[in-house]
Amino acid sequence: MAKRKTDLGTLYKGSPGQWSWIAHRVTGVAIILFLFAHVVDTAVVGWGPDAYNRVVAVYHNWFVRVLELGLVAAVLYHAINGVKIMVFDFWPGSTRYMKQLSIASTGLFLVAMIPITWIMGRDILNLSLGWNL
Repeated sequence: MAKRKTDLGTLYKGSPGQWSWIAHRVTGVAIILFLFAHVVDTAVVGWGPDAYNRVVAVYHNWFVRVLELGLVAAVLYHAINGVKIMVFDFWPGSTRYMKQLSIASTGLFLVAMIPITWIMGRDILNLSLGWNL
């Protein structure tokens, strides 16, 4: 069966808008899952300071710090992409520049993640390898 062609190439190949849509949904779900976990871990304070301190001690694990870095990346991407979506909503003519705006928003995300990864990554390395950066 032959593949159908679209203006953007082979069907389901993906365009910047499609990948942006998928990433926006995935990061949104990740943020909601974190918020649920945060409500649960904060609610543990009702069982006393010892229980709360045991739960909070999990956040000093290097693996959880990597997950925190992922959370920061998800929030940042979701926010930047949300602004791009608002631009499309308020100025429909801007959709002519969807590819350029997608590249610009992805570039902004990557540039912003460089110092964030450096700062948080030092702490992760200090915890996991015992380094003192």
